[in-house]
Amino acid sequence: MERRDFWREVVSLSGSVTPFIAKRVAVFGLYGALVWWIANFTHVQTGLGVAPYEIIGVVLALVLVLRTNSGYDRWYEGRKLWGGIVNQSRNLGLIGTAYGPDDPAWRNAFLRWTAVFPHLARHSLRRERDLSDIEGLMTPEEIEQLERAEHSPLFSSLQIAKLLQSARQHEAMDGFAFMRADEQRAQLIDHIGACERILATPLAKVVSIKVRHFIFLYLALLPLAIVDKSGMLTPFLTMLVAFPLLSLDQIGIELENPFSVRRLSHLPLTEIANKIQRNVMSLDQPYESLLDEEIGVGIVSMNGRREFTSENGAAQPLATATR
Repeated sequence: MERRDFWREVVSLSGSVTPFIAKRVAVFGLYGALVWWIANFTHVQTGLGVAPYEIIGVVLALVLVLRTNSGYDRWYEGRKLWGGIVNQSRNLGLIGTAYGPDDPAWRNAFLRWTAVFPHLARHSLRRERDLSDIEGLMTPEEIEQLERAEHSPLFSSLQIAKLLQSARQHEAMDGFAFMRADEQRAQLIDHIGACERILATPLAKVVSIKVRHFIFLYLALLPLAIVDKSGMLTPFLTMLVAFPLLSLDQIGIELENPFSVRRLSHLPLTEIANKIQRNVMSLDQPYESLLDEEIGVGIVSMNGRREFTSENGAAQPLATATR
């Protein structure tokens, strides 16, 4: 994990909510300047105390922290779900390669449909219809089918299920491996469904409206409370208080949708999907297994002596394991 320098992050605007709230902070600063100018010009003192605002400020800060935590919970849940997609995709590809039919065409199709699932999930969550980034993975006919599909991740899962069913019907995959593979496939659908639940259930609007009402009233009345003692510093102090309050409010908004590229600190779904594709498709590469070359097939005889079948077909004894 990258650890950035303190001063670089202090001056950094990339990935910060500051550009989004700068105008709002400036508006409250100008309002504070207007209050100070009127008070200075008319020599009127408001006589308001600061103590009540301190109590209200603490309550407001707690409300904003709760809202930010709620947004972060959504962001973190999304990341955990995509961690599950990583694991299930790898497991599915491994089961198909190790226990599936010894048919290069079947294995290649199975791995391709498994590797394309996270790409389709990413596009689905981001409401993207352009599938040009999977042209190297899928054929033009398959891409056309995906573009016509109502739910492309579900269509991909259907193709995986059909391949598993075909392998099972031709007895090229045993029942246990079939059940495990189908379980991993079903969990992929569970994960994308949970992500869609996050996407379709934003923070309740009534909460957002009331929080912003609270922020506005607090910042609108703050200059009236501090102008008597702060004088010409009133607009600057108002902006100083407005900056963290408006920042927390915007951070909560940004974290509501962890999948959209238009939100700050969105999940790196493109990088995750590309990593899954590399991992899964690497299983289709030919390699020599040391197990096949050196060990052979292990056999446990009825009298408890362990034997193995060597490459020349002769059974040779192995030492019995001690307990």
